[in-house]
Amino acid sequence: MPSPSFKSQRLKKGRLLGTIALILILLMSSAVLIVRQTYISNLKPVSASQHSQLVTIPTGYSVHQIAVLLQKSGVIKKAWAFEWYIRNHDLRDELQAGTYALRPNQGVPEIAVALTQGKIATNLVTIIPGLRLDQIKKTLINAGFSQSDVIKALDPARYASHSALIDKPPGASLEGYLYPDSYQKTATTKPEEIVRAALDQMQKHLTASVRQGFTAQGLSVHQGIILASIVEQEVSNPQDKPIVAQVFLKRLHQDMLLGSDVTAYYGSLLANQAPSLIFESPYNTRLHTGLPPGPISNVTDSSLEAVAHPASTDYLYFVAGDDGVTYFSKTLDEHQAQTTAHCKKLCSQ
Repeated sequence: MPSPSFKSQRLKKGRLLGTIALILILLMSSAVLIVRQTYISNLKPVSASQHSQLVTIPTGYSVHQIAVLLQKSGVIKKAWAFEWYIRNHDLRDELQAGTYALRPNQGVPEIAVALTQGKIATNLVTIIPGLRLDQIKKTLINAGFSQSDVIKALDPARYASHSALIDKPPGASLEGYLYPDSYQKTATTKPEEIVRAALDQMQKHLTASVRQGFTAQGLSVHQGIILASIVEQEVSNPQDKPIVAQVFLKRLHQDMLLGSDVTAYYGSLLANQAPSLIFESPYNTRLHTGLPPGPISNVTDSSLEAVAHPASTDYLYFVAGDDGVTYFSKTLDEHQAQTTAHCKKLCSQ
């Protein structure tokens, strides 16, 4: 039979453990409460300001990228709180690209409604990143301009002296040169004004540093824009772009096929054919070495910078995984293994 002192010690030990457990429960409850209060606080408006801030959500942006963009634009307090709200309310697949007029006095719930219901700013013409020239043409027509006026406005001869087009080969279209942004439109605005404004923006992003970077890579400015358009189409994550640019540049210098699916698709679409990897076209870099004849879409600043200042790696291959991650490899065997492991759905399409 246990002695009274042993029972007393066991009782004290039990009380001590109970006290510790109670303290831990209280601490955990307090932590949960603090996190919840912080979360709720960060869902509230940034300020009472009613000044509208134009925010353009590019096509293909993830919830995290949108959240970071909104925080940088000053319309939400914390990116993580926006991400939590979107995931908690299962709104991830409902977020829509476009340009929105958002205010600091709107809370996250109100901003989420605007982004999921596509309440874009209506007095703007928004050229979304990664659009082909034919898609920009449709954007302008959908903005209320007549088809005949849009066709005239997209004639490069009208802007022959524009500084953004100095390096464009004679006879080439404006493909790749209309910078993606939101442009003001009034009742008297002509489509030519929108096009000229887009060229003005392109010139701003073709900085001396970018032009010199193209030259350092052995490219003309036009070739730099061509490669930037391929990078634009291949990946949306700005952090991946310099590595992808390096892969393509390394392939160019080794006289390897670029092997870019998006160039093959562009060539087939240009010929009014269904997207195909085997369609014979000078744009199909799976069949022809070197760069395609021209850009395959418009470009953003991050793609221009990636080509002008690529990463320094030994990668020769990359594949976009089903999980949204880009996987890079140095050898064909590594690439095939990465493709098998990470690209089951996308690579079967």
